[in-house]
Amino acid sequence: MPPTLANGKICYIEIPASDIARSADFYRRIFGWHIRQRGDGQTAFDDRVGQVSGTWVRGRAPAPEPGLLVYVMVDSVAAALDAIVANGGQIVQPIGADAPEITARFRDPAGNVIGLYQDSAQRRPPDGTPARSGEGCKHE
Repeated sequence: MPPTLANGKICYIEIPASDIARSADFYRRIFGWHIRQRGDGQTAFDDRVGQVSGTWVRGRAPAPEPGLLVYVMVDSVAAALDAIVANGGQIVQPIGADAPEITARFRDPAGNVIGLYQDSAQRRPPDGTPARSGEGCKHE
């Protein structure tokens, strides 16, 4: 399915990295992002649902403290944290700090702080289908 194109949609992210291959492998292993080479040779990614793409950039300082904070939706924050630690990341905010929301924050191998968000089962319709666009996001 092609991405939804609409005014105001977040569509592209540039992530600072000193070792682009290592960062690309980290995000591929943790989130299953599709890693690809753009026409200009730059390493890029597409998220698992084909809605957000981006690249890693050298020469830009990592975001070691939350300023603008991006959250990645995961099936299980606990499982994602285990994978993050196993692949060289670091937990900076454990599950529970934003209760009742199921969130956590981690530092990737380049030093960027990124959030994790898990959709809670009670927010899903009884038939288990995913939430509609605009639902199921942090701090509704």
